[in-house]
Amino acid sequence: MDHRYVLIGLMIWLAGCSSRADQSDAYGNFETIEVIVSAESQGRILRFDPVEGDELKAGEVVALIDTTALFLKKKQLITGKSSVQSQIKTLEAQEQVNLVQLKNLEEEMERIIRLLEGGAATPKQRDEMADRIELLKAQTEALRTQKNSVYAEGRTLEVQIEQVEEQLRRCTVRNPKEGILLTKYREEGEVVGPGQPLYQMAGMQQLVLRAYVTGNQLSAIRTGADVKVRYDVPGGLEEISGRITWISPRAEFTPKTIQTREERVNLVYAIKVLVPNDGSLKIGMPGEVLF
Repeated sequence: MDHRYVLIGLMIWLAGCSSRADQSDAYGNFETIEVIVSAESQGRILRFDPVEGDELKAGEVVALIDTTALFLKKKQLITGKSSVQSQIKTLEAQEQVNLVQLKNLEEEMERIIRLLEGGAATPKQRDEMADRIELLKAQTEALRTQKNSVYAEGRTLEVQIEQVEEQLRRCTVRNPKEGILLTKYREEGEVVGPGQPLYQMAGMQQLVLRAYVTGNQLSAIRTGADVKVRYDVPGGLEEISGRITWISPRAEFTPKTIQTREERVNLVYAIKVLVPNDGSLKIGMPGEVLF
């Protein structure tokens, strides 16, 4: 009879040890890293097809913003650039004409000097030719200065065209990464400006388990440490690996959704555990952490 009592007591003790071994160290809920995508240009939304809950691919075109004003501005700048190029050609042609004339005048100047040495020309002819040469040189230099100014104007127009092209590119709203569209803040037909939120999305390849630990547990954990994470599946618990990415520096009261009413008055520290997601985890699901 006594042996049976001992055996029963031993079984109860072993069951208690097993229960304590399986007990998790922290509890929380899975959340995701959310991204708010905003407009980068101003205009009316011409297309915004996705709806909340849709899966979005990285680089996928999500929305289009009206580009009419930018297109007309680019057309105007291109016209101005063509006019500048035409001016440059005219100035270059005039410069070449001046250079030819200058060469002829310098040759004529050499001839006058030779005639002057032989007494067949006068100093006045030499001085007049020198004045004509100096005037033509000044005109040629002025043409070069004007040409450089027009060149600078052309480069300014090129930069402006590039800026407009960048603004046109930003009128096409592309999704930054693969994930799910959580919330739409704007609809097709509305007018938006730069910086105004269009939608909120979240990547589902990795989720974050926000859990809570007591002050006594802080010494047992550190940022970057690997831990085990459990979550509910039909028939029991599934266990995967995770990594602690953040530990709160401040204590807070236990959130109402985590513990009993009595334990909510305790001070705890929030932690974040990054875990891979094969599609089994969903936002808001409860999870457990084992250190």
